[in-house]
Amino acid sequence: MEHNENSDSAVRTGVRTNIVEAVAAALLLIIGLAVVFESRKLGAGWTTDGPGAGYFPFYIGVIIVASGAGILYQALLGKNRNTEVFVDSEQLKRVLSVLVPATVYVLAVTFLGLYVASAIYIALFMVVLGKYSWVKSAGIAFAVNALFFLMFEVWFKVPLFKGSLDPLRFLGY
Repeated sequence: MEHNENSDSAVRTGVRTNIVEAVAAALLLIIGLAVVFESRKLGAGWTTDGPGAGYFPFYIGVIIVASGAGILYQALLGKNRNTEVFVDSEQLKRVLSVLVPATVYVLAVTFLGLYVASAIYIALFMVVLGKYSWVKSAGIAFAVNALFFLMFEVWFKVPLFKGSLDPLRFLGY
């Protein structure tokens, strides 16, 4: 009996890996070109005092441009380019299940500060992804951030960002 790999699993569809690599390489190429052009404005040559302000950034930009061009060539025209699917929908869901909350957390830090936003982030991650109870999640999130608060604010006397709303203002820190 012949076994066909595709008969047991769904066919993966999506963007090919070499296309993703080409887009990343193009972005790298653009960044490198920006560095080269901006460093030339600063003075990328040798002056009477030594290297100009843009001398080293210019050559770093040239290296980035060369790297981006090489990766772009390999991704689009190389004989060993990877044409398999970069990410399927199930893998993308897993990545987004971490990326989206992390993005929301970064935005929440702006308003709520590190301690409150981190406590909410930890608790929600434990409940949603870890399937822990709300009580256990809230308790651990509070304990972790209370420890960090004591460590930074009280013991080390290093204040961390409290956010524009400063919900912990009542603590006097």
